[in-house]
Amino acid sequence: MAESLKELESLRAGLYQELSQIGDLRRGSLAENYRRCGRENCICTQAGHPGHGPQYLLMTKVSGCSRARNLRAGAQVERIKEELGNHQRFRQIIQQIVEVNERICEARASQERGEGVVRREVKKKWQRSSRKRSKRK
Repeated sequence: MAESLKELESLRAGLYQELSQIGDLRRGSLAENYRRCGRENCICTQAGHPGHGPQYLLMTKVSGCSRARNLRAGAQVERIKEELGNHQRFRQIIQQIVEVNERICEARASQERGEGVVRREVKKKWQRSSRKRSKRK
């Protein structure tokens, strides 16, 4: 699929625009857990009961060190889910931008190679004609 340089640059500009609209983002992952408390007469010990919860654990890695933070269910968890989704979308857009930029670089290189061929042909013609002139002298 041969795309023009203008189309590729327009696509890149659209991706930059989309990137500017992302909003708050956060890296990491969110785990939803159900736990058993261990008391003998608690309902969580019955077969088929999922346990107490949900309890949420936000896990991130900072400078090679894993971090985990317990979260309470509610608005905070919903906001963090949105921020994690924004981070995933951010990474997808960045990947698309890199791919489009690579295609732009290839298009520009092929365009320059095309112009270079014309320049070389003119140069060869000029060299041939100058040789003829120099032999006459």
